[in-house]
Amino acid sequence: MEGLSSLSKIQSALTKHNPEITLSDIVEQYLERISQSNDLNAFVEVFADETRAEAIRIQQKINSGTAGRLAGMVIGIKDNICFKDHQVSACSKILENYVTPFSATVVERLLAEDAIIIGRLNCDEFAMGASNESSYYGPVKNFADKSKVSGGSSGGAAVAVQAGLCLAALGTDTGGSVRQPASFCGVVGLKPTYGRVSRHGIISYASSFDQVGPITNNVEDAAILLEVISGSDQYDSTVSTREVPHIVFTGQQDEKKRIAYLSEALESEGLDPEVKLEFEKSISALKSAGHVLEPVSFDLLEYVVPTYYILTMAEASSNLARYDGVHYGYRSKRAVDLETTYKTSRSEGFGSEVKRRIVLGTFVLSAGYYDAYYAKAQKVRRMIRDKTSEILEQYDFILLPTAPTPAFTIGEASDDPVVNYLADIFTVQASLAGIPAISIPAGHSKDGLPIGMQLLGNRFEEAELLKFSQNFIKLLNPA
Repeated sequence: MEGLSSLSKIQSALTKHNPEITLSDIVEQYLERISQSNDLNAFVEVFADETRAEAIRIQQKINSGTAGRLAGMVIGIKDNICFKDHQVSACSKILENYVTPFSATVVERLLAEDAIIIGRLNCDEFAMGASNESSYYGPVKNFADKSKVSGGSSGGAAVAVQAGLCLAALGTDTGGSVRQPASFCGVVGLKPTYGRVSRHGIISYASSFDQVGPITNNVEDAAILLEVISGSDQYDSTVSTREVPHIVFTGQQDEKKRIAYLSEALESEGLDPEVKLEFEKSISALKSAGHVLEPVSFDLLEYVVPTYYILTMAEASSNLARYDGVHYGYRSKRAVDLETTYKTSRSEGFGSEVKRRIVLGTFVLSAGYYDAYYAKAQKVRRMIRDKTSEILEQYDFILLPTAPTPAFTIGEASDDPVVNYLADIFTVQASLAGIPAISIPAGHSKDGLPIGMQLLGNRFEEAELLKFSQNFIKLLNPA
C-alpha cells in the first residue's frame, strides 16, 4: 500500500494485472489498519465481510474493462449519511440501532461508480461540534497526536484518511465540519457550493447550511468525488440543476490570480502565532509566484459566529423535533404516556450539546424573541453574503486560515462551549454565504500538528478553486 495514496495510482496498479496487487489485497490492508487503530475511534462500524465481497466483484469488472470511475476507491462515510439496510445513528443514542430503509443520493452515486464503502465514521452528535467530543461513541483521536482532538464534526472522516484507514471519506459541512478537521489532520477537505450536492438521505442539522463534501489525501481525488456526487436530484428541491463540469488538471497554471486576505483575520487576537506564521508564509509564497495578494477589510467578521449559531440552532430545533420516541429510534423505558414519552426519550436520548442547541434554537424562535434574534440574524446573513460577493467580484479567491489554532487537547474546551464555537470563526463565512471553500495542508506547528489554509471561491466555481488549490499545495510543499 506504500505509495498508493491516490485513486489514479491505485487504478494504475490494479489495471496492470499484477498478480501481487488486487483490490482484495488493498481492502485487507485497510481492514488490518483499522483493526490496529481501534484506539483512534474513527469508525463506528466496519462493513468487513461486505467490503471483501465487493472487492472481488469490482476486481472482476476492472479485469473485464467495465468498472466505474471510482473502482479501486475504498471510502468511509460519516455516520449521518444513510446507506440502505445499514445502521445510521448520527452518533446519537436517540438513533441507536436504527437501520435506514434507503440510501442517500451521494451513496447511490458512489456505488454506481464502483466505490467500496468500508464503514461508518464517528462524528459529533448530529454533526454539532468542532472537536468530535460530543459523539455518543466518544471522541476521535488525532493520528498526529492522540492527546489532541480530530476536529469536528467530521472528525472520524478526517482521521480515517489521515491514518490511511481508507483512501477517502465523505463528511458533511454545516459551518466548517469538513474543512476544520481536515486542517487539524493535514488532509484536503472541500465544502461545495450550497446546492451543488444533494442532501437527500443526509440526517439534517441545519438545512440551509448542510453540504456533503469529500475528505481526501489530494485535490485530484476531491475533484473526482465532487463530480460523481454532484448534480440534480428529484429528491432534493434545493439542489442545483447546473451541469457539473469535468475538472481537468493540466499542471502548472500560468494565469496569475487576484487573491484577497482578510485584514481582520491576520490581526485577530485569537489567531495562534504558529497559524499566523503559516498564514503569512502562504501570502508570501503566492506573491513570489506572481499572484496579486491584497488585504481587504471584512468588518463583519465578529458577527459571523453569533449569526451562524443563532440560525443553525433555530434550524436544529425544528429538524430534531422528529426524534420524539414515538416514530422510530430510542424510546425511554420510563415513558408511561405521550408526554413522558416525549420528555424522557428526548432528555435521555440526546447528549448535552444537542440539547443545548435545541433549547437555544427554540428560544430564538419563540414569541417575543424571534425578531430580536432570528430575524435579525437572517438580515446579518444577507449582509455577510453580499459583502463576501462584493470581495469576490474583485478577486478570484479569499485566503484565510482554516482554524485559528492547531488541534487542541481532548477535554480542553469541553467546559466552555463558547470556546468550541469560536473554532468556527474562519469557516462559517463560506457557509453563511453559500460559496465553495477548501482546506489544504499548509504546514505544521513546532509540536508536529498539521495546520491548514483555506481558499474561498465564487458560487459554483469549484473547478477553478480545485485547480488553483492543486498548484497552491505544490507551492507550499515543493518536492
